[in-house]
This record gives sequence, structure tokens and C-alpha cells, in this order.
Amino acid sequence: MFIPIGDDNSRRLRPPVVVWLLVALNGIVWFLELQHGDQFIAAYAAIPFEISTGIDLTSTKYISIQGERIAIPQAAGPSPIYLTLFSSMFMHGSWMHIFGNMIYLLIFGDQIEDRLGHLRFLIFYLLAGIAAGIAQVITTPNSVLPCVGASGAIAGVLGAYLILFPGNSIRVLVFRSIIIMPAFIVLGFWGVMQVLGHFGNPSEQGGVAYMAHVGGFVVGVGGSILVRLSGRRR
Repeated sequence: MFIPIGDDNSRRLRPPVVVWLLVALNGIVWFLELQHGDQFIAAYAAIPFEISTGIDLTSTKYISIQGERIAIPQAAGPSPIYLTLFSSMFMHGSWMHIFGNMIYLLIFGDQIEDRLGHLRFLIFYLLAGIAAGIAQVITTPNSVLPCVGASGAIAGVLGAYLILFPGNSIRVLVFRSIIIMPAFIVLGFWGVMQVLGHFGNPSEQGGVAYMAHVGGFVVGVGGSILVRLSGRRR
């Protein structure tokens, strides 16, 4: 078990208002999911087939996983259907899913917001999330499985953290012990695991959209490199 639980915030200058608002918005959408169930998820999740074809699926589809026929509910979504690339960023599949994502956002998002500023951080976060969804669509264009979660956008935050704060101290829970590691080891390991996870399960039928994580992470790395270069020019 390898779980980040905190970092060194001593250099942060302002409160992470946007991070707190994003956490609250994810919580509100999770409450709506609990209230409205599968129909809400089917309507507003990003489904690669819908995005790649522009066709809004409305009837149940079936897939085969390890020889078992699985029903995948579908429902009419927003118009245009591409808006689900945005709405899916605030949806989650379970309590553990949303809890884990929000912990990562709270740990790593505050310093990126501090560095970029509130508005630029929000734009960066949304662009990383959309890019992550597009990466998933490109790699699995015919999939009818719903893709939900802030993981892609948060992966962008992690990629930015890796470039902007590579030596920052991260508190990591390893089994029952808490140890201190530099960010480049923690986040570098995370990035490698996502790539390996994708190649180990390219169809993403295991429930984790690894390529969305990879896509968001790459956008975060690239965007933060531009930030560092522009800072040096100034």
C-alpha cells in the first residue's frame, strides 16, 4: 500500500479557494448520483462511443467480460453529447472513488493553485480533465462503458506538481508506517503505474480508465513546463 496523505505547504501564500469549490461541486454531483441512480450516470457520464460518433445512446447495450454478458444502461444525455466530457469530470463510481480523488486534489491541488492563481488554475484543471476524456475516447472509441471521475483532471494536477515542485516533501503511508519521500518519486511512480495499467488492460474493462489518467498527466506536465519557461523569461 502506497498512499500520499500530505505534503509540505510551508511555501503556500494564499488559500486554495478553487480547490475547495471543486471538492464541494464534486460532493454535490455525488449526492445527485445517489439520489437519481443509474439513469443519471448513464445520461451524464462520458461514453467513448457517443463522443467518437456523436450519437447519444438511449437503449441498454450489452458487452461480454470474461464470457459473461453484462448489461450497460444508457439514457438520453445533454445536447450536444460532447458536453459529457465536462459533466463526467464531477461524477464518481463509489464512495472510495470520490474519497480518494478528493484527497489527492486537496493534497496536491493547493500549491498548483497558489502558483498559477485562482482563475488560471481552474482553466488548467478543466482543460486537463477534457484532454483526459479525449485521450480515453481515442484509445477506446467503440466502448459503451461510462467513464466518470475527476481522476483525469487530478492527473493533470499531479503532472504539474511533478514539474513545479519535484523536491517537495510528501508524507506517504506505506502499509502501517508514514515515511517522507520527494514528490518526483511519489508522482513518478504513480505515472509509471498508470502506463503499465493501461498496457495490462488496454480495453479498460477492469473499471479504471488508465489512458485518461495518462492523458491528463501528460497535459499537466506539458502545461507546467510552459509555466516554468514563461517564468524564467520574465
